[in-house]
Amino acid sequence: MRVVVGASSFAEQNDRAMNLLIDKGVTVVKNPYARKMTEDEIIEHLHEADGLLAGLEPLDESVLCRADSLRAIARIGIGMDNVDIPFAVSKGIKVSNTPSGPSEAVAEMTIAALLTIGRQIIPSNNDMHSGTWKKRTGFSITGLKVLIIGYGRIGRRVGEILKFLGAHVTPFDPVCLGNSEEQLKLLLSDSDVVTLHAAGKEEILTSEYIGYMKHGVVLLNSARGGLINEDALYSALQSGKIAYYWGDVFPQEPYFGKLIGCDNAILTPHTATYSRQCRESMETEAAQNILRDLGL
Repeated sequence: MRVVVGASSFAEQNDRAMNLLIDKGVTVVKNPYARKMTEDEIIEHLHEADGLLAGLEPLDESVLCRADSLRAIARIGIGMDNVDIPFAVSKGIKVSNTPSGPSEAVAEMTIAALLTIGRQIIPSNNDMHSGTWKKRTGFSITGLKVLIIGYGRIGRRVGEILKFLGAHVTPFDPVCLGNSEEQLKLLLSDSDVVTLHAAGKEEILTSEYIGYMKHGVVLLNSARGGLINEDALYSALQSGKIAYYWGDVFPQEPYFGKLIGCDNAILTPHTATYSRQCRESMETEAAQNILRDLGL
């Protein structure tokens, strides 16, 4: 049995998941590129593969129709936007993900980003390393009005932590909570912080909706890069409409876009799930899923 790995960092920190597969006699072929694979690369990688431990590589119809031996896809993570699930199912390919594993890690990093921004940790560190002793005044989480867009596992966990720290939390989710677009406009105009935890690819914060946001808002995004109009985001950062932005996800990854030039944007390379505990949990669950779906 042959299982190939799309996720670029599989088993880097812990070999538990790898050993689960090897102990069942599975041949494991890791991602040779140490990055997200292109369509041509994943097509070649899937040649004669029975199973795939998937990352964010494209797994649409044009890829899957050429994966003749593929029987199971186990996504290491929650998001399934890169997988054409209906087509996979039509080909008899079983598809799974690891919905519970990332919640704590992503929530922690979201809160860490907000605290880093609020308490001016990065500019204060830069001051010290340049020999400048300067006391900067930031803001606390207590009393902030925080809008959470997307109220699934991660959004709910972020909300729990923020409430514990004294924030006033308002969730928005058309699917889970039945909220309307008019409600979103009103909530954006009254929120000090907006944090994105929504699924899907559709742009939520369009240029129009960014216009509804309160001047000086803090925007956080650990969900999908395509949920925000990048040109409008860039303009809002330049004008101060958005005072600070943290982004861990981007429309194209690796990212080399215009936000790199914004000093008030904190950018991280899609690492919200990159804690040792989270990676081990997700990789182990994905390995168990692939073994189950391959009948091992």
